[in-house]
Amino acid sequence: MSLKGRVVLITGASSGIGAAAARLLTAKGAIPVLTARSVDKLKALSSEMPGEHAIYPMDVTDMEQVQRVAAAIHERFGRLDILLNNAGYGEFIPFADASLEHFQVMMDVNYMGVVRCCKAVLPYMVKAGQGHIVNVASIAGKIGSAKSTAYSATKHAVLGLTDALRQELRGTGILVSAVNPGPTDTPFFDRADLEGTYARNVAWIMMPAEKVARAIVTVMERRIAEKDLPWLASAGVRIRRTFPRWTEAAAARLLNKK
Repeated sequence: MSLKGRVVLITGASSGIGAAAARLLTAKGAIPVLTARSVDKLKALSSEMPGEHAIYPMDVTDMEQVQRVAAAIHERFGRLDILLNNAGYGEFIPFADASLEHFQVMMDVNYMGVVRCCKAVLPYMVKAGQGHIVNVASIAGKIGSAKSTAYSATKHAVLGLTDALRQELRGTGILVSAVNPGPTDTPFFDRADLEGTYARNVAWIMMPAEKVARAIVTVMERRIAEKDLPWLASAGVRIRRTFPRWTEAAAARLLNKK
């Protein structure tokens, strides 16, 4: 599917994967709509971008604001073709040291943020008889690891929602996809990995944000249901799920790098 002229709402667009995706979408002739909490970062990104685009401050934990922004985008462009749910964060903390608030707040952003945005855009897509929701989950949503219990749980939830909603919307013209990246070089680690331990340990497999953004754009163009990357992580997921008992110890050694 050509992305030319398609209106794409991007959450978490101020940096990292969201910003990289916005740049690629502009090059494809799409109309990216950049949303995030930081207005200053959105303006800085907007000043660098050619082509038609728009920016809106938006906090995915605020349902009323999410609905207002979705309505404003539809009123402005007359359509809302694609939603890229990218907003999210992580914090690597041992379960015993993590507060209940740690779990609650992360779930509110990473999972309920996706739910809110889907709720806000879906009526427009249903009325149009077409649309595409792309949720950025994570390889962590398929294979959990130590010190990321909350983060892994949020991404498992996103994948469960994605699979179920895809089935529910079969035959409507609306596709729901998941993109599951492994470690990616973005500001995510500024908060998740304060001492840089994990980033150093997985530097050999760390992907640039642009690689993930290219995968996301490919998912949109080819209307792919799910994409894992990099290929090594994708292969690891398949092996782990096929032989769960035999791979338990090996998975722990490979994944516990935090």
